[in-house]
Amino acid sequence: MDRNMSCGEHLADHVLLRVCGIVAALSLSQSPVIAHAQTYPSKPIRVLHGFAVGGAIDIFSRPIAQRLPELLGQQVIVDAHPGAAGTIANELVAQSAPDGYTLLAAPSSAMTATPHLYQLRYKPLADFAPIIQIGEFSFVLVAHPDVPAHNVKELIALAKAKPGTLTYGSPGVGTAFHLAGELFSTMAGVKMLHVPYRGGGSAAIADILGGRVDLMWDSLGVVRPYTQAGKLRAIGVTGAPRAAALPGIPTIAESGLPGYEIAGWLGVFAPAGTSRDIINTLNGAISKVLANPEIRKMWAASDVEIVPMTPEQFALRLHFDYERYGKLIKSSGIEIQR
Repeated sequence: MDRNMSCGEHLADHVLLRVCGIVAALSLSQSPVIAHAQTYPSKPIRVLHGFAVGGAIDIFSRPIAQRLPELLGQQVIVDAHPGAAGTIANELVAQSAPDGYTLLAAPSSAMTATPHLYQLRYKPLADFAPIIQIGEFSFVLVAHPDVPAHNVKELIALAKAKPGTLTYGSPGVGTAFHLAGELFSTMAGVKMLHVPYRGGGSAAIADILGGRVDLMWDSLGVVRPYTQAGKLRAIGVTGAPRAAALPGIPTIAESGLPGYEIAGWLGVFAPAGTSRDIINTLNGAISKVLANPEIRKMWAASDVEIVPMTPEQFALRLHFDYERYGKLIKSSGIEIQR
């Protein structure tokens, strides 16, 4: 990406979104949340998500829901509807009344990758109103210690010397970790074998620890204990800056694959057609919760970053990632295994 472009010319640029987010944070601090709350909400709010209780989106949405009543004056209930890669909850919210009482909490993969892999009865860009991003996290590329590559350049050279023989595991086809691997292969011009695990990330971790797969992309919090114990070797982090939790590990972009950048995020959405006043009220209230020192400490403990965004900035992020991953999925020929 051209870092010399202006914010107006390239608002989708992730770095510029961070800069714009600072301005947004200042304006949000003056949002009339309390005044508007006299008319909205007047009854409890439900926040649906499409994944199991105890998963990432569940863990990060509940502390927010627990603190919102102090600002909104109404109970906020988190309601899990797991299944079909998150699409069950997404469809329920897309078909709900746009009155601010039924919201969706979703990870980036469910909004930007899954729609390109399944035939759905909703469209993420048309049927949802982005409210706010509640967390962002980089991944780490790790290798089993027996893999004879200690950095990105060595890994690319190894993959080119042995095309199609290096394997990498993921929690499933179309997940963020799978796309991280496909993006790496595409940009590096190498061919590696993807091994999806229906049992989720824990099964993939077990196999890389046992040397049955060579590589994998996963979250910082999951792989850090294994890299610290020497059971896995960290090759690079996927974000633009280095990870605060692993400052000694370079980014993939700086260590051999310029321009490589991929990160996951968690966000809150309303049905399309929800009034701008309600969207702004929710954005302002959730922003205040995210500024809470306890919340920041909880997020940091899981290596999740808080990047303040207005609804407009979050919409740009959604559009950018949706188009980007759609092109990647199409060019890579990724299909769901039936």
